[in-house]
Amino acid sequence: MARDQVDMTPINSRDELVAWFEAGCKPREKFRVGTEHEKFAFVVNDHTPVPYGGSRGIRALLDGMQHLLGWEPIMEGEYIIGLADVTGGGAISLEPGGQFELSGAPVETVHQTASELIAHLSQLREVAKPLGIGFLGLGMTPNWSRADIPVMPKGRYKIMTAYMPKVGSHGLDMMYRTCTVQTNHDFSSESDMVKKLRVTLALQPVATALFANSPFTEGKPNGFVSFRSEIWRDTDNARAGMLPWAFEPGMGFERYADYALDVPMYFVKRGDSYIDVSGQSFRDLLAGKLPQLPGARATISDWANHISTIFPEVRLKRYIEMRGSDGGPWRRLPSLPAFWVGLIYDDGNLDACWEMVKDWTAQERQKLRDDVTRLGFQATIRGRSLLEITKDVLVMAEKGLVRRKHLDHNGRDETRYLRPLQEIVARGITPAEELLAKYHGPWNGSVDPVYDEYAY
Repeated sequence: MARDQVDMTPINSRDELVAWFEAGCKPREKFRVGTEHEKFAFVVNDHTPVPYGGSRGIRALLDGMQHLLGWEPIMEGEYIIGLADVTGGGAISLEPGGQFELSGAPVETVHQTASELIAHLSQLREVAKPLGIGFLGLGMTPNWSRADIPVMPKGRYKIMTAYMPKVGSHGLDMMYRTCTVQTNHDFSSESDMVKKLRVTLALQPVATALFANSPFTEGKPNGFVSFRSEIWRDTDNARAGMLPWAFEPGMGFERYADYALDVPMYFVKRGDSYIDVSGQSFRDLLAGKLPQLPGARATISDWANHISTIFPEVRLKRYIEMRGSDGGPWRRLPSLPAFWVGLIYDDGNLDACWEMVKDWTAQERQKLRDDVTRLGFQATIRGRSLLEITKDVLVMAEKGLVRRKHLDHNGRDETRYLRPLQEIVARGITPAEELLAKYHGPWNGSVDPVYDEYAY
């Protein structure tokens, strides 16, 4: 996340929290798509992590990008921690271990989000190459230990780092050793939100398999095709998971607001200070009874920032966020927005997907989500392999993009961005399994060649 929201409007009731979500409803003609992706910064000469400070560190990289782009620097005290495009809406931010993130602007077409990505990588290379910095597109660092990785100077991450080991075994791995690609999508009404949330939760394992790209830990195979996804199974289960209650009668903005109210907080921000309230209740803040801030009342900023610290497989904000995919090579990144746009921005496809998944039980959905981290496309549900299901939904996504008729300046529609996924399905194995074949074959049991073959 690039920057915390600043809106000190007081919140006086639960109804205002519900209304905050409802304000995200948009007419179909205003639907947009935004893509966020993270990548590991490494020192080209020795493939080690890039520190924050120094003449060739992350700060120098951000300074260089700021001079090149003219974007507004995001500061935390004396430290630059990101950049904001106040005109276009995009941003650059840092994840806890220095993972470099582009939070793309909300745009109308997949063509635009792909162009934004290409421009970003070109600009980044221009600044990073003289600094001797490269970038790696994987879901998890292939060989760095936690001790190897620098800590970025962000107050929220200091609080999270202290809290994570109390609630799960993999929280620090999630923070410091993983990268993802995510896409954000709009809804037109409460009922549209509910259907999209349910469909994308049920089918999130499809995206996990298509983008599975984290089979190594500290230089060795870890037994998973997406260890990044496996990490989320024991990071903090109070704020992660498949949201089984979202499929129950009565699901809507109120139900999600009640869920969010009961997710423990990390922090409250007042001015430039992060106040550690980890484990405390937003309900107490809403009532002015938070022990660390007696008498203080919740604000819109508090709610928006709290929502940003909830991490289910699909997250509701004022849009819906797809969170199940590993980071990967640049060519594959526009495939994720293309996949979800083709499925959920097409009413026929959205309905067909709901027909496919509506009878799956919570236990079946959970088992599929659990199994995909190890088995990839060989995971099954109701006697069907995930590979079969993926083939079906990819065909649907392609047809949905054809029907959208959004053409680029060469007259091509958005279906071309699905080709990397179609190639994966044609091979029948996840990207992680391709990496493992190289590790056991031409790489001779080393992960080091990945820095050459998979660098941006």
